Amino acid sequence: MPDLFHQSNGGPLANRMRPETLDDVIGQRHIIGEGKLLRRAIEADRLGTIILYGPPGTGKTTLARVISNYTKATFVQLNAVTAKLDELRNVIREAESRYDYEDERTILFLDEIHRFNKLQQDALLPALESGKLVLIGATTENPSFEVNAALLSRATVFRLEPPRAEELRTVLERALHDSRGLGNYPVKMDEAAADHYIKMADGDYRVLLNALELAVLTTPEVEGQIHITLEVAEESIQQKSIKYDKTGDRHYDVISAFIKSIRGSDPDAALYWLAVMIEAGESPRFIMRRLYVHAAEDIGMSDPNALLIVDAAARASEYIGFPEARIPIAEAVLYLATAPKSNAVITAIDKALHHVRTVEGGPVPVHLRDAHSPGAHELGNGVGYKYPHDEKDGFVPQNYWPENLARKRPNYYKPTPRGFEQQIQKRLDYWEKRRDSK
Repeated sequence: MPDLFHQSNGGPLANRMRPETLDDVIGQRHIIGEGKLLRRAIEADRLGTIILYGPPGTGKTTLARVISNYTKATFVQLNAVTAKLDELRNVIREAESRYDYEDERTILFLDEIHRFNKLQQDALLPALESGKLVLIGATTENPSFEVNAALLSRATVFRLEPPRAEELRTVLERALHDSRGLGNYPVKMDEAAADHYIKMADGDYRVLLNALELAVLTTPEVEGQIHITLEVAEESIQQKSIKYDKTGDRHYDVISAFIKSIRGSDPDAALYWLAVMIEAGESPRFIMRRLYVHAAEDIGMSDPNALLIVDAAARASEYIGFPEARIPIAEAVLYLATAPKSNAVITAIDKALHHVRTVEGGPVPVHLRDAHSPGAHELGNGVGYKYPHDEKDGFVPQNYWPENLARKRPNYYKPTPRGFEQQIQKRLDYWEKRRDSK
């Protein structure tokens, strides 16, 4: 059997299969397709400072290396995880010297740029400002949060998207038949095995190729063939790669999709995103905090039980923990997703807060003041107040506003015609008629 790790372009399969030209790159047509800005800049060797932003395994390093094949500039690579400030300053000094004395540009590819602190990022600014250094930064984190504003203002951000299933399949087929990859091996792969690799890679080229290489290297030949069955594929990639970082973009994107699925009344989609979070090890407290907010914000008085269901699920999850906690949490999610929706509560309180902040108020009316504190009775506090429970229907049409607002009562709360708010509206209409007839 040939030795994969002693070929001229040795290393792991994912490294050997890196494209060398823009046309070889699979996917990312939105930034490197024909006529696109980035492609034009690369082909003309007029690239400016850029930030390549995207999830792991989407080809950020690959694209940077492709760029190195097109440029006449000196190409230098550093990884922000291991690079020290002195090392970075040395690269900058050499780039400035190269530009001043040899009239040659330097392109610095800085992988995982978000790992650099502010001082390290600021050290790049003078050389970038003078044009003596061009930076290609790669990051899995949102540059708006992880890259200094001064550095970000000098860069163009390009977002790389996870590959689609058909793009993963193309890469898999290329790896199986290309001599740089596994083309010298007598591999026979079942369609079910290929489908499993694509599904479990979850948009990560590196995960796909690493698992494929492991399967080929460890599966013995039988009658001159290395047969990759579904069973072999399942052994080589036993757990799906969950793209989820509890402090990164994926974290916030998933919780956003989760809440929007509940708000959009799609219980199955809501359960899917819940499962992603559970599988990725998300804290149940974080999930429940978001459900508390959603129950009040997006359901509110259209189904007041929603908040109670969430509270019960939160308490249950605290008592029992995972894996059993998935059940009451899922019950709460299903309740919220199938409940009638209303944001009338948040609209009402926000209107009231705005009114208090912008409109002159007034003293509490005498009849509403506290009559129980010492001396309050002598001051007349509470005189004239009518106790609603003394009425047969529990309602008394009296003023509850500061006098200067009573003549033009603001209308903060407007129930929707959905769920329990239909009944609330009927009560409000009845009480309003009673006030008008007073």
